[in-house]
Amino acid sequence: MRETLLGGLKVRLVGGTDGQGGGDGPIVLLLHGFGAPGHDLVPLADVIEVPGGTRWLFPEAPLSLNMGFGDSRAWWIIDFARIQEDRAAGRIRDLSVEIPQGLALARERFLGFLRELPRKFQIDYKKTVIGGFSQGAMLSCDAVLHTDYPFAGLVQLSGNLLAQSVWGPLMSTRKGLPVFQSHGTLDDILPHIGAERLRDALTQSSLVVEWQSFRGGHEIPESVLQRLSGFIMKAFKA
Repeated sequence: MRETLLGGLKVRLVGGTDGQGGGDGPIVLLLHGFGAPGHDLVPLADVIEVPGGTRWLFPEAPLSLNMGFGDSRAWWIIDFARIQEDRAAGRIRDLSVEIPQGLALARERFLGFLRELPRKFQIDYKKTVIGGFSQGAMLSCDAVLHTDYPFAGLVQLSGNLLAQSVWGPLMSTRKGLPVFQSHGTLDDILPHIGAERLRDALTQSSLVVEWQSFRGGHEIPESVLQRLSGFIMKAFKA
């Protein structure tokens, strides 16, 4: 693994011809979730089947949370007080009607990263699968909807429909884009119904969604990794 600064973000690179992101192979770019360290998703590179020479990029979120354990990071700050209030009242939050205060800045930072990346790193967006887990999934979805880069696929692991008033009108611009989406029916962090709303909105806008619901929580189980392997292999053969 190699750590470097690209487009203003710290990035961890693995795979490729040298195990450190070398070569000109296809790319899988994944964003970690809220409260996780920048290396949180790096182990996925060892358990997901991809074509030989595939390079993995794991950008680290710019915000440090200082939660007292490890290097917890975030793409934008979450209103924990409201989450606790909703849980105490038994309410299931509908994130589709919300636009997080920090989303616009997170988008600006990440879109800047995508613009700058080709200047220092060999990348072909037609051979790039982009996505993430939880908050990272939602940011990657937001970024894809706000750009016209010809990504090979979008991966949504335990994400939700967010900011529907913003995302909805943009979805049709991504007609035909392959999407892999998974979510646990017992997820108590981001509700399963929010993932279903995202699936349905993407499908209605003619994106090609491969959906996997599983009995579990806010996680990435082995069954999802197996299906995701097939999705990435297919995306890079297209």
